[in-house]
Amino acid sequence: MTSPAEILPGVIFYSYLSTERKEKVCFWNHHTLILQVSGQLTLETSGQTISMTGGEMLLIGKNQLGTLTKTPLPGGNYETIVISLQEDLLRKIVLEEKLEADRKYIGPPNLLIPANEFLQGYFQSVVPYARSSGATMTDEMGILKVKEGVKLLLLALPGLGNFLFNFSAPYKINLENFMLSNFHFNVPVEKFAQLTGRSLAAFKRDFLKTFGVPPRHWLQDKRLTEAKHLIETKHQRPSAIYLDLGFESLSHFSHSFKKKFGVAPTALNYGLSPK
Repeated sequence: MTSPAEILPGVIFYSYLSTERKEKVCFWNHHTLILQVSGQLTLETSGQTISMTGGEMLLIGKNQLGTLTKTPLPGGNYETIVISLQEDLLRKIVLEEKLEADRKYIGPPNLLIPANEFLQGYFQSVVPYARSSGATMTDEMGILKVKEGVKLLLLALPGLGNFLFNFSAPYKINLENFMLSNFHFNVPVEKFAQLTGRSLAAFKRDFLKTFGVPPRHWLQDKRLTEAKHLIETKHQRPSAIYLDLGFESLSHFSHSFKKKFGVAPTALNYGLSPK
């Protein structure tokens, strides 16, 4: 079985690992429900760090960037089920159940879901389908399981309706605050534009007005400055940080670092100062 395996294409996924893996960067287009079967999952975004272990459930809000660290517990494996709560399906639920968001959601963008017997029963009902790689789950059954999960979430936390059923486009948020919090994520400039509620042209125009330089130049300079700080003050090794800072390869990172600071990043580990 590949990991993650698609149980219902684009909607339900199953991941099984025997060794730790850290995803470089994740972007959630849709609200996402994670059922942790075994092992530990840690979510890191610009504003939150959440860890959970087997038997817990996490709801991740749409239009976010973050990283996931997947860790099997000693003597065990890592298993998780991921359900993408796609907007088309949520709209259908709103119409079928005559639901709506009655006010703006003001809580955290990511939530650990308190356990109850109904959600635990739902959790256990999905696991066999996932472990069998979806061989026995038809599309119709899969959609029914997603709908059931949404209804049980609303039963457990009625206020989630305002979280799940907000279908408005991302509003035009503060560009400076967003970029200073998320610059290290290695995503295209087009994605940063979308997340700040702007067209690409408007994003580049506002960015130049805010920072005085084009986005690509600013991003690389900011990432390299952060790298220098981590190496000099936190004693981090270049090989341990280049991916988290948005560089595709260690050689690209080292070349760019030396070009900016006049010394290879590994030299700073040994106390050598830039020229």
